Amino acid sequence: MSASQESLQSPKLSVVQTPVESSRLRSLQALGIFCGFAAGAWLGGAEAPIKLVNPDISPVTVSLVMVCGVFLARWSVPALIRGTSHVSADVRQAPHLVVWAILAGCMWAVANTLTIYAIRNVGLSIAFPLWNTNSLLGIFWGFLLFHELRLAGWKRWAGVLGGAVCMFAGAALLAIASSHQAAPGKATLGIAAALGAGILWGTMYIPYRKAYLTGMNPLSFITFFTVGELVTMVIVAVAYRGAGPLSRELNAAKPVLFWLMLGGLVWVLGDLFQQYATKYVGISRGIPLSNTNQLWGLLWGILVFHELKGGTHTVYAQVAGGSLLMAAGAVAIALSSATEKEHSSWRNAAAREGERYGVEHEYVRAGMEGRSFDNRQHSRTILDWLLIFGTTALFIVLASMARLPAMDISIGWGVALSLATLVFLLAGGIVLWRTTRFR
Repeated sequence: MSASQESLQSPKLSVVQTPVESSRLRSLQALGIFCGFAAGAWLGGAEAPIKLVNPDISPVTVSLVMVCGVFLARWSVPALIRGTSHVSADVRQAPHLVVWAILAGCMWAVANTLTIYAIRNVGLSIAFPLWNTNSLLGIFWGFLLFHELRLAGWKRWAGVLGGAVCMFAGAALLAIASSHQAAPGKATLGIAAALGAGILWGTMYIPYRKAYLTGMNPLSFITFFTVGELVTMVIVAVAYRGAGPLSRELNAAKPVLFWLMLGGLVWVLGDLFQQYATKYVGISRGIPLSNTNQLWGLLWGILVFHELKGGTHTVYAQVAGGSLLMAAGAVAIALSSATEKEHSSWRNAAAREGERYGVEHEYVRAGMEGRSFDNRQHSRTILDWLLIFGTTALFIVLASMARLPAMDISIGWGVALSLATLVFLLAGGIVLWRTTRFR
């Protein structure tokens, strides 16, 4: 049966499959591309605080504290931007997505723990590109499950597949270089941990795309996403360390709790941009764009923490060449923008998701067009202000106890990179507000 025949038989399908206005579609795709680059900047800096933590602290404990920061940020940031009443409104329209969000959060928590092992064994500049092979899985799942790249034409296919080959080659080059950076016997463990994180994150994008094809707002999705994160990490930490030793380790780690919580907050802001990129340009394009975080990770690792210091010219050439090759592949994929024909396949997938779960067709269409479904004004509640001020107060208290470790750090470069990421935050927030009002 043709798509047109299906649309005639189902009023839901006919509304959802109505083409988005061309100018609006271009605006949303441009927004998604910018959000992808902004995500790269913020995700690139999210793992840097881990370098400030004493290596004697268990990676599981480090991940648990980061996830606590993530949990607070994923509730307080939406409360600040839109208010939690918007979250309940979205859940009433698509309650099935709560389960998918929690599942995605569980996968994220395990992947984040693996990244800590990777960073400690092979360093930031090596680990980032290796786990960014999640782009390859994103392309695969986007095509297989959500009709991305269908009817895209050979030029788009060439850009995506060529970019994927470049990314694979870059990852292989960096894996070779890692044997020079890592401690003896640790390179294999670091590589395996980074690739394992990439597999989990690549699969995690399936719930992302299901949510945004159905019309859910990213600010709503991430609040339930973090429930899965926190529950999973608490179970893993208690099972791995034991309640008593875990409590003593957390008490001993007071000077670095702020840095870990800050890493969780930075990750949330980067992931929020990534969510909007996924929503408006799909996982096969949005994820490679956000994976420009590998270049930011390279800058943080080399300029701020002096990774690869004392390395040979060959090592520097391998790291720089591998990173640039992976970045070139990501850019090639991102520039293969969706045509209107391909977007019609996205609308078919959205209509299918709406039909499968009984979601109101106007809600699905409003989500695809980046506009509000009911146009209601939702005022902030007491809960919102408690989340905002409570989280802020906690960060202030932890900051007062924070101490920088005695290690070789370039403060100047750290400030410069931090300012650059803040520029992306300000610009991204303005563009999101003007284009979609954070829908």
